[in-house]
Amino acid sequence: MLHRAVIAWYDEHARVLPWRRPECSPWGVLVSEVMLQQTPVTRVLPEWSMWMDRWPSPGDLAAESPAEAIRMWGRLGYPRRALRLHSAASAIVERHGGQVPSDHGDLLALPGIGSYTAAAIASFAFGGRHAVVDTNVRRVFARAISGVQFPAITLTAAETRLAESLLPQDAATAARWGAASMELGAVLCTARKTRCDLCPIAPQCVWLLDGRPDYDGPTRRGQGYEGTDRQMRGRLLAALRTAEHPLTGADLLDTGDDRERAARCLASLIDDKLVSALSGELYELPRA
Repeated sequence: MLHRAVIAWYDEHARVLPWRRPECSPWGVLVSEVMLQQTPVTRVLPEWSMWMDRWPSPGDLAAESPAEAIRMWGRLGYPRRALRLHSAASAIVERHGGQVPSDHGDLLALPGIGSYTAAAIASFAFGGRHAVVDTNVRRVFARAISGVQFPAITLTAAETRLAESLLPQDAATAARWGAASMELGAVLCTARKTRCDLCPIAPQCVWLLDGRPDYDGPTRRGQGYEGTDRQMRGRLLAALRTAEHPLTGADLLDTGDDRERAARCLASLIDDKLVSALSGELYELPRA
């Protein structure tokens, strides 16, 4: 049985992470799930700890300005997540008395919380029975059950149905299964390297039993960073995070060696509400 083997492996080999500890609050789980989106655990660990030390509850974060959330986000990447966390914290205070709701629908209604994150919080923080399907889980299911090296580029309805069909009936077991299958994909059944010799479900893995056929789907392009708008946006935000006063457009456009790219990225940061434009062509992080 897949459930028993994977959960037993997880119980023995799971990484010790602070948001998995029994004493971690639902808010801590929520923060971890947002931070872990497209970001490795090793980069998240110190940032999560600093964030929780400063803002141990939604109310603590909601009482601060969005600018402080962006400053604290540092170099985690995809800084809109900092604003989403701030907005979610404010909504939790306004709608739920400062307590992270346990209901999946209430979680999904929070700003910046999508279907995956809502399911993960409901499952990992409250022990609810929900299919938690991230990239790691999709890869495990693609190989072990569907017999292909990689899943589709984007989540399909068939994958969602498969995940729901595999969900144990008991809520506590379902929550454990979600965490265990995710860990298996993150540690052993990775995209770049597989450790089939250590995998608890290797004897049942369709892809392995078929001789590990190569992926033959659409080209999977990796995400570069050097010379991209993402890099330039990061430079602009870094300049504003460390500034003691608003910066002029000239100050910001001299960031890097491509003024046209810098101007375009500054405009996109303003559109994303990560930067506020003041009179006199001055710019700062948003205060509200």
